[in-house]
Amino acid sequence: MNRRLLPLLAVFTLVTSGCAYLQQFLRTAFQQPSFRFKNLGLTDISLAGLNLDTIWELNNPNQVGLSLASIEYALAVEEKQVIAGAPPQGLQIAPNSASDLHFPAALKFQDIAAVVETFLNKDYASYAASGAIGVNTPIGIIRLPLSTQGQFEVPKVPLIAFGNPRITNVTFAGATVEFPLAVTNRNTYALPVSGVTGGLSLAGANIGTLSTGDLGNMEGRGVKSVTLPLTVNFLSAASAAVVIARGGNAQVAFNAQVQSGGLALPVNVNQLVNLVK
Repeated sequence: MNRRLLPLLAVFTLVTSGCAYLQQFLRTAFQQPSFRFKNLGLTDISLAGLNLDTIWELNNPNQVGLSLASIEYALAVEEKQVIAGAPPQGLQIAPNSASDLHFPAALKFQDIAAVVETFLNKDYASYAASGAIGVNTPIGIIRLPLSTQGQFEVPKVPLIAFGNPRITNVTFAGATVEFPLAVTNRNTYALPVSGVTGGLSLAGANIGTLSTGDLGNMEGRGVKSVTLPLTVNFLSAASAAVVIARGGNAQVAFNAQVQSGGLALPVNVNQLVNLVK
């Protein structure tokens, strides 16, 4: 062997053995990061849809920072694949800390069920998430699987109920009837209701249209009460005129629509009320 190559060979051997030692040291000192499902977040809830966010915790127990190298994520709701977002690749995870990773999905109920009302009749809907993340570490990329499944509460159409109407301003031609209306959010979370509007009949006669206007963001289990006056024309509603004249019990039917999240859903109320003079 050429003597001039011996120093180079010695340096190469030293560097190679040093790298091997460093790799072995890193493998011994480096601690495996942990990755777990933390909780499910529901936001922007309406009768049209919601944002469903699976939240995961990535724990880095090492004194060096890590970063996301790859992301594979799939989300299904009621066994139907939905499009979901993911944290950006290259996201930094600080040393000796835990970071939350969010995988949000904007869920439209019409993409899950052909008839939205059918879906909203369910108490709960199922979801399942699967995939993996790749974490860039000093010893290479580590693949951490993710998998979880569970249920979330499906939004319910508000409950509509009448109080006892009050008769005012009676003339030979007609009368004004004030209809107390209670709108109840049956969900445990807030629900936006931009209005309840529909045709009203009294004693089988169509007497006009009631509209609550925008009720805003109704708190969970909350109730909003409104009183809606309606002028009844006796000539066009003879059967209603009779019950208004005598007062007492009468049947009301309210064929309405509840508007929430840009979607209008039917709600039908048939109720016996007591007309008060």
